[in-house]
Amino acid sequence: MGYALSRLEIDPDYSDSESSPVGDENDSPRSSSQNDLDHEIAQQTKLRSAPHERLKRVLSRREEFPVSPVKMLAGREGNYSGRGRFSSADRCHILNKYLPVKGPSVVDQLTTRAYVSQFSNDGSLFVAAFQGSHIKVYNADMGWKLQKNIVAKSLRWTVTDTSLSPDKRFLVYATMSPVVNIVNIGSAATESHANVTEIHEGLEFSGDDEGGYSFGIFSVKFSNDGRELVAGSSDDSIYVYDIEANKLSLRIQAHTSDVNSVCFADEASHLIYSGSDDNLCKVWDRRCLRSKGKPAGILMGHLEGITFLDSRNDGRYFISNGKDQTIKLWDIRKMSSNATRIPGFRNYEWDYRWMDYPLRARDIKHPCDQSVATYKGHSVLRTLIRCYFSPEYSTGQKYIYTGSHDYCVYIYDLVSGAQVARLVHHKSTVRDCSWHPYYPTLVSSSFDGDIAKWEFPGNGENPVPTNNRRPRRRHFD
Repeated sequence: MGYALSRLEIDPDYSDSESSPVGDENDSPRSSSQNDLDHEIAQQTKLRSAPHERLKRVLSRREEFPVSPVKMLAGREGNYSGRGRFSSADRCHILNKYLPVKGPSVVDQLTTRAYVSQFSNDGSLFVAAFQGSHIKVYNADMGWKLQKNIVAKSLRWTVTDTSLSPDKRFLVYATMSPVVNIVNIGSAATESHANVTEIHEGLEFSGDDEGGYSFGIFSVKFSNDGRELVAGSSDDSIYVYDIEANKLSLRIQAHTSDVNSVCFADEASHLIYSGSDDNLCKVWDRRCLRSKGKPAGILMGHLEGITFLDSRNDGRYFISNGKDQTIKLWDIRKMSSNATRIPGFRNYEWDYRWMDYPLRARDIKHPCDQSVATYKGHSVLRTLIRCYFSPEYSTGQKYIYTGSHDYCVYIYDLVSGAQVARLVHHKSTVRDCSWHPYYPTLVSSSFDGDIAKWEFPGNGENPVPTNNRRPRRRHFD
């Protein structure tokens, strides 16, 4: 293991928060706002991360500046809000100023590509999966001690995805085969070599009538109650596996190309989102699927295949990363019943696995784009790069963050579309990254083999203002 420092850059165009973006001094200028987001989600996000109205009225300030942490603390002690404590929005308003941009420190370093990085729901465990059969589970609460070293079985190409059960007892991992393996990570042994030191039970996703047909699984997720798994596959299908019954319960012929990402829409697990190389996002309602056999709706807007989806966990909004080099924000209330075919719309040949994205395609907009907002600046090439909403507890889901082929992690403001941070450390593609659910800590995993941990500017340091032309004291006038 080793340590490395990133390069800092102050972005003068972003003044909504007081965190310091990180970047390269050679970056080309970017617009501070790509979206004029006049939508319900913009108001919801502001309500989740704005201080109490009574507190704002009592503490005089310029409207365009956030209330300072010092005045927020004074307001709490004076009980200006009438609550005697911070609300969840007050908490988010303060923590939003402290983005995880310091560092990074290297948690671990292998000589093979890192494909997956995931915190558990409570942030106590962290999972990193590598191309060379290794899956490592670290105890983040115990100094990042290695809790489980898993050596996968029946590996085809790489570990494509992992998922922790909500109770943190089990981990499933997928590869380019129709078998998902499940491991008991709560056992005492640190080493878990498949069927040597511990049993890795195989869950068969190919049905009895498949006749030995083989396919790969790109995405797998536990349901909120831990009783089911949903998976997206290379045979254009979505699968649901009943863990308690130990059998496949549902297969949906969902798309016309690889299903690269699937997730449950909310805690109820009735709705499933899917994204595919056919450029479409689809919404599936399991309560009426057997009678209709069709998606509840289709969302168009991406020009190329979709690499990843992340739900806001409210049954309404989700984001998608696309090979058209964009992240899109979706409201499922805007979905349509059918996809509109536009012949001749794509008039260029391109393959993201070895080609750069065509310059002439960068400014093309889908004529039937149903997305709420679009975020640009990162690079989605060579692999299925992932994007996420920032945590609800500490940020009110105010940000969107993503890995990138240009070796960086990008953080965007959900409402304004501004790029608020660019984390520079890795020497190869950053495929995955994960923000701690409660603390300002973000961990990135890269094809350079590094698992890097970014934190907020601690040790008594204040966040660096993003606009040097406005001294900090003027925020409190």
